Amino acid sequence: MPAWSHDPEDREEYGYGLGAPNGVLVLKYRSSGGIDFGRSRQDFLHQLYWSPDGPLGTSQGFITAPVEAYWVRRTVDHEVRAGDRQTVYRICLREVPAGLAGLRAGPVPIDGETARLIERLARRDCDEAAALAARRRIVAGLGAPPGRGPSGTGIALTVARALSRDPADQTRLDEWAERLRVSVKTLQRDFVREFGMPYTRWRTQLRLRSARVLLCFTPVTQVAPLVGYASPSAFITAFTKEYGHTPGVRAPQA
Repeated sequence: MPAWSHDPEDREEYGYGLGAPNGVLVLKYRSSGGIDFGRSRQDFLHQLYWSPDGPLGTSQGFITAPVEAYWVRRTVDHEVRAGDRQTVYRICLREVPAGLAGLRAGPVPIDGETARLIERLARRDCDEAAALAARRRIVAGLGAPPGRGPSGTGIALTVARALSRDPADQTRLDEWAERLRVSVKTLQRDFVREFGMPYTRWRTQLRLRSARVLLCFTPVTQVAPLVGYASPSAFITAFTKEYGHTPGVRAPQA
């Protein structure tokens, strides 16, 4: 039964220009169980947590990976968790990106180029000159307004970020459309362009992926309402349909 791991089974470290103000340290984590970084505080380095394949649970709610990362300035207490079989990148910097000057801790937008650059930094064939150039581009882009996504208008991303903070949110598509002053058809179309699936399907995936983070340390009966299901049985049915096994395989006993 997977459980939280403070010592992931696979951790890689990549350092470039260490000791200099423009240096960067990248830690890449993988684990068959969930990853819990614990309540921590770094007194010397600022940190950016990002995952390409699932949401991150943080002190401020869930982060919409891969289109968001979690930024934490040094000396700020924080918590970050990831689900089973998830990859997490932890980028450590000495300087605060100009776009994040006023942010102590919180989610920041990550575009496709930044995501590719982060992954490039954690490759053994990345030489120092290329790595430091990638770091400059990452830092320069952090804190830029999210704007539109790679394919859509940006309204689906607005909804996605709001729902990620609270996967149990029951707001319907038509209610989101009314709030954002767009038609239901426009919002639905933007979800398909942005995420390759309609709103209802995306929300189901968000809830179940968030549940995989929670299941590593929370009983099934408590997880169900936290991710928007009216009963444990409804949650178990949805989880089993999605993953081919019951959530109890991953969750601790109540």
